[in-house]
Amino acid sequence: MRSASAPRSKLPDVGTTIFTVIGQLASEHDALNLSQGAPNFAPDPALVEGVARAMRNGHNQYAPMAGIGALREALADKTERLYGARYDPQTEVTVIASASEGLYAAISALVHHGDEVIYFEPSFDSYAPIVRMQGATPVAIKLAAPDFRVDWDAVAAAITPRTRMIIVNTPHNPTATVFSAHDIEQLARLTRQTDIVILSDEVYEHIVFDGVRHESMARHRELAERSVIVSSFGKSFHVTGWRVGYCFAPAALMDEIRKIHQFMVFSADTPMQFAFVEHLAQADSYLGLSAFYQAKRDLLARELAGSRFELLPSEGSFFMLARFRHFSDERDSDFVLRLIRDARVATIPLSAFYTDGTDPGVIRLSFSKDDATLIEGARRLSNI
Repeated sequence: MRSASAPRSKLPDVGTTIFTVIGQLASEHDALNLSQGAPNFAPDPALVEGVARAMRNGHNQYAPMAGIGALREALADKTERLYGARYDPQTEVTVIASASEGLYAAISALVHHGDEVIYFEPSFDSYAPIVRMQGATPVAIKLAAPDFRVDWDAVAAAITPRTRMIIVNTPHNPTATVFSAHDIEQLARLTRQTDIVILSDEVYEHIVFDGVRHESMARHRELAERSVIVSSFGKSFHVTGWRVGYCFAPAALMDEIRKIHQFMVFSADTPMQFAFVEHLAQADSYLGLSAFYQAKRDLLARELAGSRFELLPSEGSFFMLARFRHFSDERDSDFVLRLIRDARVATIPLSAFYTDGTDPGVIRLSFSKDDATLIEGARRLSNI
């Protein structure tokens, strides 16, 4: 149908996300999907039954805007046990309709026209577009390959009187790095005595490897007082399609975030919330994730040991980066397309995570797959 008027796009340079494009191509070529950060195995049957039971018990209408009280209490208790911070379930904890919704609500609520927001590239692809839609300026600081560590001197140089927010993501997607105590010290130093808000994307908080500690903003009182923390049930319980997450923030910040949240979705899905209350009571359901995914990381690394790829360290999340430029001078986007066509394995080019298309000759692999898929995917990649 022809439109009566041409819309004026808020994001004229944004098209379909790389994840959709790669997913479609993978389907067309019957490729194994090592691209998407979504498990291909089933969640705990008890969690599924918990949702079904909640539905049978009549919990099918709107939940309270901020989330059901029992779930907010359970989340506050969990965070206090793990990180030592006590958030008020009434005013400082909100159940959100996915971490993506929480990111959007937080940025929309706290960033204004003319503000600047510092974030780190390569990055999750929604950060910069959300900032731009507020009439604000995203300020990208590149993490240099192959280590992908934050250059805090560059952050200090980028801070201006207009800097309103710094977005951090640890464990980091797509580089699989995690913040260290040094990173925390530097972040605290640079934001001290400012009105800068930290938006901390911690969706992989329970997937950290080799005994390393997850440095949640909630662990550090000085940072917690200026931080919005966003996390995800989907990543922790293998249910990314359920689109439920949670958010912590001091009451003054959360009050503004809820103003946006209530007009975006009002509340997250009700039966899932009841099921998560029961599941959070079993701490092993999330505390065992590090060992679970570390075994998958190690399996994929072993199976690729004889390949031509150079694997970079994976410290957390369920991703691993692989360098290929030493045996191919193709652009990473072209290389990924060839992998789909010739090897029938779908991966993601790292350039997709940079707004300017920076191409360091690296692809991202997801090991959130069953073992058979990882073994077969590695076999195919080893033939390249």
